Amino acid sequence: MGMKLESSWHRELEAEIEQPYIAGLKDFVAKQKLEGKVVYPPESLIFNAFLHTPFDKVKVVIIGQDPYHGPGQAHGLCFSVPCGIPVPPSLKNIYLELEQDLGIPPPKDGCLSSWAKQGVLLLNATLTVRAGEPKSHYGLGWERFTDAVVRRLIKREDPIVFVLWGKSAQEKLEHILQDQKTAHAVLTAPHPSPFSAYSGFFGCRHFSKINAFLEKWGKTPIDWRLS
Repeated sequence: MGMKLESSWHRELEAEIEQPYIAGLKDFVAKQKLEGKVVYPPESLIFNAFLHTPFDKVKVVIIGQDPYHGPGQAHGLCFSVPCGIPVPPSLKNIYLELEQDLGIPPPKDGCLSSWAKQGVLLLNATLTVRAGEPKSHYGLGWERFTDAVVRRLIKREDPIVFVLWGKSAQEKLEHILQDQKTAHAVLTAPHPSPFSAYSGFFGCRHFSKINAFLEKWGKTPIDWRLS
């Protein structure tokens, strides 16, 4: 597993990727594969979010927990699946809220790469997972790395919208934002999973709120349509 980040991210995180724990992550994933374990996403897609959304292009950050753990689902963008893969339940609920908020009909596919290319960093807190075992790579070092990503973004003077759906995403940003005064916007809601979407995710209107914030700062709003 090579740390082949997009060039702008490599510049921003060069000191971080030289830390010993990064080598430990590399060794852990390699060992998992030697033991016959299936690890998602494929090695070439672990840093897909950074490739799609360079550092200076980030306008919005959506933070997920860890990659999907089913065959063919994970491709390095949180909540997203490649075209042709059935849309997961949480993403179906995201589409329902998008329709309620902006009147955009749910697309047939679940690939969110067009959002990423417009400046929406689709970042999971943990970047790999063992097949069929959610959170199986939690606590091994990925969170430290993605904390560094978020810290670097927070230091930007150019305002960003942080979108936190669910407790784990909210806790991740809470400990980083303590005592820091910024112009960034932070939007929170329950997770869009079927277990919590009716507890406040539906009706949060985050898509229109994101675009209102971007327009306030003279930025191009996100075109949320996917088909």
